[in-house]
Amino acid sequence: MPNIKNSVKDASYSVDIGEMRIKYKDKSDTFTEDHLESKQPFGQFKAWFEIACNTPGILEPNAMFLATATKSGIPSVRPVLLKGYGSEGFKFYTNYDSRKAGELDENPNAALTFYWEALKRTVRIEGTAERTSSTDSDCYFNSRPYPSQIGSMASKQSSVIAGRETLMVKEKELLEQFPEGSVKRPPNWGGYIVIPKSVEFWQGQSDRLHDRIRFRRRKPGEKPDNILVHEGDDGWVYERLSP
Repeated sequence: MPNIKNSVKDASYSVDIGEMRIKYKDKSDTFTEDHLESKQPFGQFKAWFEIACNTPGILEPNAMFLATATKSGIPSVRPVLLKGYGSEGFKFYTNYDSRKAGELDENPNAALTFYWEALKRTVRIEGTAERTSSTDSDCYFNSRPYPSQIGSMASKQSSVIAGRETLMVKEKELLEQFPEGSVKRPPNWGGYIVIPKSVEFWQGQSDRLHDRIRFRRRKPGEKPDNILVHEGDDGWVYERLSP
């Protein structure tokens, strides 16, 4: 009888999932330049985001992946929640002692990605991040539920701890020390805003000829030909990318 334990241990874990695929959109539902709701990325994002907010099955339309890198270029990525957006950029909040914050402080280049599977749509944002003001951070922190405020104080984000019990003990101490309504924003907690240089809107097609329209800041002296590079609004141009 073969030694199953050893066989499993020695088995290859190279698994072929090349046939795993789902149907995206078809040629009757493409995303072309005449479908743009705005000639600048913030208006177009607003249009797509509002659709995502009203689409059943998308429970957190504001969930996005934040990519950062060290000053030597080692990348990391994690999900965070969008908490505000507009012509100034895209905003989120975190612990300033976390890995993401440390990387942003030494290398402000950042990227954000939204993926709304039910819509077969993605938005990719590339730009630079900077901290928001203390006033902005205070305003958002004060709007958070009490348990979330306590959680922000209890966690030394990204640090190594012995176990979950460590957090529970700290949380209990803070709940006793700070009753509801008395919690102030910790100085090591606050917001970042990602100021975009480019924003790409992607819509998946089943034939893999995906639709990709990218907005980017106009280069100095650049004159759009409205064939490959199209004139946008507020200093933006847009162009179609090959899939």
